[in-house]
Amino acid sequence: MRRVRWTAHAEASLRDREIDRTEAQHTIDAPDRRIASRGGRTVLARRYDDPVLGQPMALCVVLEEHGAETVVVTVYKSSKLDKYLKGGAA
Repeated sequence: MRRVRWTAHAEASLRDREIDRTEAQHTIDAPDRRIASRGGRTVLARRYDDPVLGQPMALCVVLEEHGAETVVVTVYKSSKLDKYLKGGAA
């Protein structure tokens, strides 16, 4: 199993965007969609019901793979479910 390291920016994103770390970890463990992104990064997206906003959202985790380590770069949520979960342009 790969080691997961959270950057300071990712930790701050969890706090600032009111995202539960357990929800973000669940997205890493069981994403609904993987999206290749620029710079060799990967966006993992999963639909979840946001308790803060009270609506379904796409929870996105941006990763970089470094050898045996997965680095979480940032975490964000979006109301654009089609874009992140149904194959729209990311």
